[in-house]
Amino acid sequence: MAADDTTPLGRWLARDDDEEELWRRLAPGPPIDEVARRISAVPRSFLEPGLSVRALVGDVLDELVPDPLAPLSAPARQAAEVAALVDADRHDAARRGAAVALWTWASEDDLGPTDPRLLPWAAARVLAAMAWRLAPVVDPREWLADAERRDEAARTFLFWSGQLPAGEDVATARALLESRDSLRRDQSLGQALEEQRHRVEVLRRLREARAREAAARPGHE
Repeated sequence: MAADDTTPLGRWLARDDDEEELWRRLAPGPPIDEVARRISAVPRSFLEPGLSVRALVGDVLDELVPDPLAPLSAPARQAAEVAALVDADRHDAARRGAAVALWTWASEDDLGPTDPRLLPWAAARVLAAMAWRLAPVVDPREWLADAERRDEAARTFLFWSGQLPAGEDVATARALLESRDSLRRDQSLGQALEEQRHRVEVLRRLREARAREAAARPGHE
C-alpha cells in the first residue's frame, strides 16, 4: 500500500518511529485502567469541531514541561509541529484523537497526577500515534463509548509515551496491545504498517553496522 503522506495514516507511516526499540526501553507507568478512566472523562469542549490542537499544546504541555528561556519547551515545540499538521489537514477524527491525548495529560488538574506520572517528553510521538495511527481507524468517540476501544486508546497512549502499564511485564503489555490493535487487524492497513516496521528495522540495522564499522577504524576511541 502506498500511503499518501497527507492522509493521517500516510503521515504516521512517514515518521518511521522505531516500535521495537521503544519496547526495549519502556519506563514504569500507571495502571492502564487509570489512563482509560481519564480518557473516558474527556470534556466535551475537547471534542468540539474546529478545535485548535495547536492552541491546546501551548495550554497543556508548556505547563507540564516549562522552559523559562523560550515561549515553548522542546517537547511542546515538537508537539506543536504535529498539532499544526493535524489542524491543517482538517481530519476531524485525527483532531479529536490529538485533543483526547492532550486532555489525558491535562487531566492532572482535575483528577490529580497518576502514579507514576504520565510522561510528556514524547508528546509529539503520542499526538502522532493517537491522531494519525489510531483515530482514523477507530474514531475517538468510540473510545468513550466502548470499553475495549478505550483500553486500546489507553494502551496506545501509554506505549508511545514510553511507559509500561503498572502490573504488566513487557510481554503481557505487548500481547494485550497487539490483540486490540485495530490498525494491525485491518488487512490492507496492516500490510502498510508491516512494511513500515520492516523499513525501520532495515534502517536500524544499517545504523548499527555503520557504528560497528566506525568503532573498528584505527584511531577510534
